Amino acid sequence: MLDSAASFITASAPELRQALLDLFCRFAYKTGDFTLSSGQKSTYYINGKPVTLDPLGALAIGKLILQQLPSNTQAVAGLTLGADPIVSAVSVVSAYEDCPLPGLIIRKEPKGHGTQAYLEGPQLAAGSAVVVLEDVVTTGASALKAVERLQKAGYTVNHVLALVDRQQGGSELYAEHQLNFQTIFTIQDIHARWAELNPEAKT
Repeated sequence: MLDSAASFITASAPELRQALLDLFCRFAYKTGDFTLSSGQKSTYYINGKPVTLDPLGALAIGKLILQQLPSNTQAVAGLTLGADPIVSAVSVVSAYEDCPLPGLIIRKEPKGHGTQAYLEGPQLAAGSAVVVLEDVVTTGASALKAVERLQKAGYTVNHVLALVDRQQGGSELYAEHQLNFQTIFTIQDIHARWAELNPEAKT
């Protein structure tokens, strides 16, 4: 069990993954009746921000994602707001690992003044390989919007990497657009671990 910042820093990938899974089950996963941003109804909801904005959660996320990025990755990016802390975590951890990767944030709407840009972050060389990050994927539309904005800006985007896949169409959407899709957890991972941690709860 990881119970200190020092233990997170020195932990192996499997240990970090288990610790992150527990954080999601404790702070991000809720049961009830919910309407998702896609309009779909659900008996559970995952709000990743209590985990991605937690210092130890961010550290685990940064380390785990950095290990999964393609070797040619030149930057990471994501659609605001859910991906903001993930992009920052990966960028900071990459600097500590001596392979610094800049981060880009994609606005949902263009800035209302100045350059009216969709992208925030360093200007990269045309064709730079950028990986799109996401917290929770449902239909996949949010990350796809980020991909399209980055491609329009002249970057090469072939990968989407998410923390949790709800397995409700996102993977299929990315495949249609020839995007490689990786995820740290599936919703089955969350359901199973949550049930272990809450044996008295009805499933």
